[in-house]
Amino acid sequence: MDYIVSGRTLSALVALALSSACAPASNGRPGDLLFTDAQLIDGTGTPARTADVRVRGDRILDIGDLTLAAGETEVDATGLVLAPGFIDTHSHHNNGLTRMGDALAAVSQGITTIIAGQDGGSPLPLADFYAELEATPVAINVAAYAGHNSLRRAVMGEDFRREATTEEVTEMRALLRRELDAGALGLSTGLEYDPGIYSATPEVVALAREAAAVGGRYISHMRSEDKALFEAIDELLHIGRETGIPVQVSHMKLGMKSLWGRADEALAVLDAARAEGIDVTADVYPYEFWQSTMTVLFPEREFTREAAAFALEELAPPEGMIIGAFEPDPSYVGMTLAEIAEQRGKDAVTVYLELIAEADAIDGRESIIARAMTTDDIATLLSWPFTNVSSDGSLAGRHPRGYGAFTRVLALHVRDRGDFSLETAIHKMTSLAAENTGLAGRGTITEGAFADLVLFDPATVSDRATAEEPNLPSVGIVGVWVNGERVYTDAGTTGERPGRVLRRGEG
Repeated sequence: MDYIVSGRTLSALVALALSSACAPASNGRPGDLLFTDAQLIDGTGTPARTADVRVRGDRILDIGDLTLAAGETEVDATGLVLAPGFIDTHSHHNNGLTRMGDALAAVSQGITTIIAGQDGGSPLPLADFYAELEATPVAINVAAYAGHNSLRRAVMGEDFRREATTEEVTEMRALLRRELDAGALGLSTGLEYDPGIYSATPEVVALAREAAAVGGRYISHMRSEDKALFEAIDELLHIGRETGIPVQVSHMKLGMKSLWGRADEALAVLDAARAEGIDVTADVYPYEFWQSTMTVLFPEREFTREAAAFALEELAPPEGMIIGAFEPDPSYVGMTLAEIAEQRGKDAVTVYLELIAEADAIDGRESIIARAMTTDDIATLLSWPFTNVSSDGSLAGRHPRGYGAFTRVLALHVRDRGDFSLETAIHKMTSLAAENTGLAGRGTITEGAFADLVLFDPATVSDRATAEEPNLPSVGIVGVWVNGERVYTDAGTTGERPGRVLRRGEG
C-alpha cells in the first residue's frame, strides 16, 4: 500500500486554509507521517485500540485522536494493525547483509531489528563489523553478541579439541572485554558446535562473568537439545546462578521423539529457576524442522554406526532429512538422505557416515534440514510468558524460517490455532524481545520511542516460504518503517537504508 491522500486529508487541508487567519500555525513539518485510524497494538500486551500515530523524524511524536497538519503525509491504516517493528533476537540475517542491504527476507515479515553473533559465532572484531554497516547502511537495525566460539578459535586456533588453559581463558576474557567495549550485548555460546563443544563449564562461567560486569547478557545454543536436554538446561541455569547474568535459551526445542510432549516439564524447570531469582528467558521459532550441520547429531564427535543409527532413529529420520548444503556434491542439495541412500544403493546409516567423511575430507560446507519437533510442543514453548519469537533465519538460506518465522506465528499460532491472542504475539515479537536482549527505546509504540513500525492485515498476513521454496516473501505485510523511513511496501522494498548499529545501552 502506497501513501494515500484521502478525502480526510483534503478536508483537513481545506479546514486549515480557511482557519489560518485566526488559528495558530500548524506544527507539522515536511516528512512527518500521520497513521490514521489504525488498530494500534503497541507491543505492551494491552488490548488493541483505534488510534492515530504521528511520526516526526525517527521518533513517535503523538498518539491519540489526531488531526492531519500541513506538510504531513497521511498513511491510511483503516482496517490494518499498526505494531512496533519486530525484533529478531536470534538471527543470521547479518550474513551478506551489506551486499543485500534491502534485507528483503527480514523486512517482508515485519522485522526491523536483528540480533547477530548467535550460536557462539560473531564477527571479530565487532568494531570492524559495525564500521562496515555504518559505511554501507542497510535497511534494518543490527545489534550483536560476542561469540564464544569465535573468541575460542581466535585464542586456540585449530588446537581446540581440549579444555582451555588458565592462560587461554584469560586471553579470551581480554578479547571479550574489547568486544563488550565496542558495544556487544553480551556473550553467546554454541555448545553443540566446534570449538565450544570442547569447553568446560568453568570456562564459560568465567566469560559470562566478564559480560555480567558491564550489564551484558548471555544467550546460548545449549550443549544439547535432545538426549541431554535437561542437563544442558541445568548448565545454563548454573551459569546464571554463578554470575548473576540474565540467561536465554536459544531456539528452545525438544528435538527428540522420546522428549515430545514434555514441554511443560522443561518449562517447569525454568519457572523454578525464575522463582529462585535467575533471570532466564527463551526464544522459539515456529517450525517442526531445524537446520544445522550433519555433525551436530554427534555430541561426542564419535562417528560410529551406533551413534549414527541412534541419530536417524530418534533425532532426524532419513526421509525427513533434507540436504541444505553439501560442498563435495552440490547436486544433493534438496534431496533427502533416504533418496541419496537409494541412489547409492546403500543403507541410510552407511550413507550418512559417508557424507560426513566426504565433507570433512575437503573441509567442505554442509548442512541439513531435519524434522524433530511437534507443533503442540512449539505452541507450549511459545506460550510461556518469557518466550519471545525468533527466526534463526538468514537472507538466502534453505530453511523457510529466514522469510517466514514471524508471519507464520501470526497465521498459524494466532489466527489458525488460537494458541494466544494477537496482542500477546506482538508482545513476544517486540517489547518482550527488546527486554530479553536489553535494547532501549525499541519494541513499543509510545511517545518518544523510535519509529520502527509494521503495518499489516491481520486477516491475510501469512508466511509463504516452504522447505521446497524457502525464499518466498510473506503476504499481508503492507508497510515497514525503520527509524521513521519506509523500507517495505506490499510491492517490495523501497531502496531506503535507514538501519542503525545498536550498541549495548543504546537505542
